[in-house]
Amino acid sequence: MTAAAKPASVMPPIAFVDLAAQRKRIGGAIDAAVVKVLAHGQYIMGPEVAALERALAAFCGAKHVVSCASGTDALVLPLMAYGIGRGDAVYVPSFTFAASAEVVALVGATPIFVDVLADSFNLDPASLAEAIEGTPKHLKPRAVMPVDLFGQPADYNAIEAIARDRNLIVICDAAQSFGASYRGRKVGSIGHVTGTSFFPAKPLGCYGDGGAVFTDDEALAHRMRSLRVHGQGSNKYENVAIGLNARLDTIQAAILIEKLKIFPEEIAARDAVATRYQRGLGNAVATPPVLPGNTSVWAQYTVKLGDRDRLANTLKAAGVPTAVYYPAPLHRQPAYRDFPSAPGGAPVSDDLSRSVLSLPMHPYLETTTQDRIVAAVRGAP
Repeated sequence: MTAAAKPASVMPPIAFVDLAAQRKRIGGAIDAAVVKVLAHGQYIMGPEVAALERALAAFCGAKHVVSCASGTDALVLPLMAYGIGRGDAVYVPSFTFAASAEVVALVGATPIFVDVLADSFNLDPASLAEAIEGTPKHLKPRAVMPVDLFGQPADYNAIEAIARDRNLIVICDAAQSFGASYRGRKVGSIGHVTGTSFFPAKPLGCYGDGGAVFTDDEALAHRMRSLRVHGQGSNKYENVAIGLNARLDTIQAAILIEKLKIFPEEIAARDAVATRYQRGLGNAVATPPVLPGNTSVWAQYTVKLGDRDRLANTLKAAGVPTAVYYPAPLHRQPAYRDFPSAPGGAPVSDDLSRSVLSLPMHPYLETTTQDRIVAAVRGAP
């Protein structure tokens, strides 16, 4: 029996995200960086934290970077720093992870759900404008939080124009897109402030939870640095605001410094994988386009089709892992369905939740393995 004819049970397993392959490449450098932290013993806010913030700022062109404990904290901190809270409305897409709306509710504000575009999966500017006009009278429009879903930036020219007209703060949720760019602007230098996540499966991930906030606003950065350490003032026992324990630990910073060194190469490798998918899948499924002027870091490679569950089951039988991001939009979730939505709801978000399927995506996906995935998709009934 040839390798191509082997049943899935004897074929080598396929990783949906292959962190082990990355570790094989730079494990020695990461181990040395961790040992260095263990030697100096500054586990909280050690020198690697400031070094990482400088490296991240240089990478994306932001003037200020505030590292933090998670991608969720990277969204909570700017909301708190701007004083957004009870009586304020923040516009978020419905087709995204729960944290995008969760942070708004956590600070006491009201998330208003906006629909997304069917091609990019990102916030629909027309739906945003309608949501603002339809805001309940008891709420004050304060901010919009676009999400760069699956690695591609949202349409920020259109979003920022609407935000300027309505005096809204633009808080970019770049949990999946750090390393990408929008019309020559790197993620991290767009909007008033940007938050990202370093969850292990992200394009740039650490070995636990972590995040960072990017801004050119010095005063905002100063407030966020205070808030991430319990609202600290001139010393650790002076509290000038009610804050959080939201610090990135030194070991995670040391790991990220090493990963950032190879990040540009990994972005290029991810793009090569996406190009092979695009070429190989043809019209078997609807493949995700990169819109003109954009680049993507391909946090996920997400296709659309009519019978998503049937294909997922077929691929599982062939040993190909898949995932669904997201099986229910936020405006349908029990915790969020009582919050307002744009007039007309979010029908595109509803449709995408029934039709999207994500295929294995990482920078170490070998051509032969990807050919096997493509063949399984194209051969599905």
